[in-house]
Order: sequence, then structure tokens, then C-alpha cells
Amino acid sequence: MNKPIVGAQLFTIRQYTRTPEDIAKSMKKIKEIGYNAVQVSGFGPVEHQKVKDIMDSVGLTVCATHISYDRLKNDIDDVIGQHKLWNCKYVGLGSMPAEYSKSADGYVKFAKEASEIARVLADNGLRFIYHNHHFEFVKFDGVTGLEILLNETDPDVFDFELDTYWVQAGGANPVDWIRKVKGRMKVIHFKDMGVDRQNPQTIMTEVGEGNLNWPEIIKACTETGVEWALVEQDVCQRDPFESLAISLNNLKKLGLDA
Repeated sequence: MNKPIVGAQLFTIRQYTRTPEDIAKSMKKIKEIGYNAVQVSGFGPVEHQKVKDIMDSVGLTVCATHISYDRLKNDIDDVIGQHKLWNCKYVGLGSMPAEYSKSADGYVKFAKEASEIARVLADNGLRFIYHNHHFEFVKFDGVTGLEILLNETDPDVFDFELDTYWVQAGGANPVDWIRKVKGRMKVIHFKDMGVDRQNPQTIMTEVGEGNLNWPEIIKACTETGVEWALVEQDVCQRDPFESLAISLNNLKKLGLDA
């Protein structure tokens, strides 16, 4: 069994990827930290070819993305071309539009719509991956929204991109959910949860600096065939590049590598 490869989710450094010039500087830093793969998310306006040129110049692989639902619905040919240009298989959706999350029927509607989009991507050699937050753990007649997605989406084409922090924030166990989506998840977000010392409340921390059970999370990922473990930290308590470095170093101590 192969362990997942660690990559950087670039939403973490979104304030440093607003222009092509910023992207080029930031990708050089990411490579110097020790990452070899990234998920493109949070970029400002930039041409697809320019992104490819930047990544090629520093030696970074784009292993996944986050794409807006609007583009997936209305500009899918460009999305397909973008991912083929980047040699990137995994097309991620960061969240469903809010209007779908208000009812069980809304979840079912989204499941059907997204499965149709996922089928088009699959027919073109790509994979659709859905990233959760905590709102998917609201229950409708005893069933969580995420369970509805698991049950109502097409298992042949609709995959998941669980976020360990948000699963925990929703009151669920990340390890349990990694095993629940076995066979339908090749990309995961590694994000830790800790407690603020000054104002006791949950916060996002560097991986290994919080309280999630990383040995068991890594074991579950390895046993279920997860390929990419992407470090993400929406809110950092220090420079986000430093946070990405701390997470990578801690994951190396746990037996993973970039």
C-alpha cells in the first residue's frame, strides 16, 4: 500500500497569488519549502498557459484544482482544456452553492446535477471531487447532507475530497469518513484543529500542531488508496508560507513526504 503524497493547497496563500507575478514568486517559495505538487485555488486572473509555464519553470505538478460551480455548469469545455493542458486529473468543487444546502431535496438535486457534470469530466479522462465544509453535517430526518451526497451521487464518477478539519467541526470523525468513502477519494485536505491559548475556541492550526489523530488519519488514507494529501490552512496564526513549512515537516515526521 502506498502512502499519500503531500502537496500544498494554494488557497492557504491566496493573498500572494493575485497576479501572475505574485504567482511566480509564490510558486518558487512553495518549491523551496519542499513541496513538489500543488492544488490550484484562489488565483487571481491568469491565463491557463501562463500557469503551466510558471509551474513548469519551478518544477511543480498541479495535482488538483478548485473550480467554481458556475464554470463547471456553463464553461465545461474550457475547464476540460485547462486540466488537460496542466496534466491535472482532479477537478475539485470547493463547495456546493448555498441554495442546495437548505433541504434534503436540495442535496438530491445537487447530487443529480453534479453527477451529470462529473460524467462529462469522466468521459474526458478527468475526475470530479467534492470538498466538504461543516454545513454538510446538518441532519435532515436523521441523515446528514454528506450522507445524502454519498448515497445519491453516481459512485462511478462523483468522488470526494474530504477536509479533516471540517469533518471534525461538523461533529464527525475524519477517520470514519475516510473509510466511508473508500474507493471514491483520491485527494484529501489535511487541516488540523486546535484551541486558541488566549481566547479558548477552536482554530485551524498547522498539521500536527492541533489535536486531530494524524497517525490514524494517515493509516486510513493509506489503506483506502488516497493518492494526495493536500495541506490547507484557511486561517494562519503566522506567515502562511511558514505554516505550510511546519505542516510539511510534521508530516515527514509521521512518515509522509512530498
